[in-house]
Amino acid sequence: MTDFFKKHTLIASTLLLTVTGFATRLLGFFYRIFLSRTIGAQGLGIFNMVHPVYGICFALCAGSIQTAISRFVAANVWKGKQIFRTGLVISLALSTGLTAFIIRFSAPLAHYILLEDRCASLLPFIAVSVPFSAVHACINGYYYGIKKTKIPAASQIAEQIVRMAAVFLIADILLESGRTITVELAATGHLIGELAACLFSVLCFCLFPPKNTQKQPAFFASFRQTAVPLMALAMPLMGNRLVLNILSSAEAIWIPNRLTAYGLSSQEALSVYGVLTGMAMPFILFPSAITNSMAVLLLPTVAEAQAGGNQARISQTISLSLRYSLYMGILCIGVFTLFGPELGVGVFKDPSAGTFMQILAWLCPFLYLATTMGSILNGLGKTTTTFVQNISALVLRLGFVLVGIPHFGITAYLWGMLASECLLAFLHLISLKRLAPFSWNATEMIVKPVAFLIISIGIYYAVFSLWDGFDGLGLFVSTALHIGVLSLCYGGLLAVFHLAKRS
Repeated sequence: MTDFFKKHTLIASTLLLTVTGFATRLLGFFYRIFLSRTIGAQGLGIFNMVHPVYGICFALCAGSIQTAISRFVAANVWKGKQIFRTGLVISLALSTGLTAFIIRFSAPLAHYILLEDRCASLLPFIAVSVPFSAVHACINGYYYGIKKTKIPAASQIAEQIVRMAAVFLIADILLESGRTITVELAATGHLIGELAACLFSVLCFCLFPPKNTQKQPAFFASFRQTAVPLMALAMPLMGNRLVLNILSSAEAIWIPNRLTAYGLSSQEALSVYGVLTGMAMPFILFPSAITNSMAVLLLPTVAEAQAGGNQARISQTISLSLRYSLYMGILCIGVFTLFGPELGVGVFKDPSAGTFMQILAWLCPFLYLATTMGSILNGLGKTTTTFVQNISALVLRLGFVLVGIPHFGITAYLWGMLASECLLAFLHLISLKRLAPFSWNATEMIVKPVAFLIISIGIYYAVFSLWDGFDGLGLFVSTALHIGVLSLCYGGLLAVFHLAKRS
């Protein structure tokens, strides 16, 4: 077993990040449940409106540089520390400037850009967290580049645990003192979480530095050698992510605005937006812990294979990612369609959250496909291709926001999300097919998983119509166990199918 994981680094690393991702998201669910019951759906809506500002900052000074470090290090492992130091200096310089700008102009940004004055008090918390995110991202990029995922995985857990503990403690203190809990609590939690992740990563990097036997040149010499090629990789990604985040920001700002045009009050619009983004979407994105883990590691893996001219490995990686993204997405359609209402009521005490989940369930296969295929395209150096295709999908979704929501309400946006993710997954697959031949069998990847899902649902209803041993355990616990049974049936059928095929 140990030899197997040594030979299959991608699988082992993906499993580690997946387990960590599930643990983090599970903790995040309890955190969001707590927030929904303390600051309410409207508070969640206001808090989620400031996240686009953080997204833009992260795209400029952290995310793009992290990806560039990961890819550059994967192709030049012996230069790893030089590349990391250069990326860290550039990232910190950019993040410090952005922090100062946001703090200085928080009120105008809230009023004129976010169209919500109540966001002004939250922006300084977001701004101060940016440099911590930059340090954390650079360290993660280095470790991903050398395919060592333990520290990035552990930092995710540390971030979530510290954030939750701090917010629970602050809320308890506020309640005991008789003070009102406001949305600033969530912003404080965001800042504390980013600080914790940064400190944890720095401590681990100092105590357990990556092994590099080669003598490192002086800082200024290495900076001159690595800054230009590193930024040559980072700048297209930076521009791409900036444009994408600006469009995503416009979407987040316009949704509440368009909902008021539909006839809702400002408070109702923010509440609907809060239910969608703070309650329903986290459930839909929960299984993407697997595809996100794969996406993070696919980029350096594919970049390394491309540098070595290993076309067979690239094709195998694409086929593997495609197959398991579809397997998981098809299962999620069944899970959220069947159990969406119970999850919405059992977790958030909000039936509309369950309705949103049922509609968004059909998004899952395309969302997971787009995530993994986009990462492979980036790993192959086709960042411009992914940029254009992501822009196309976002513009389509914005069309639903601007034109559809005033006439059909939030339902128009849900269908817009489905249409845009379908388009994006389709465009990514066409681009990959032109770059690398990979096996595609619709019967095995779509028809059989759908058939296994239908059989699993039939088994589930047959069993629980006769006996429900989970009744009386509470709605959420009972629903979670029912989902587990359905998932085990589906996974078992897939496993039997693959074993029978091999024999």
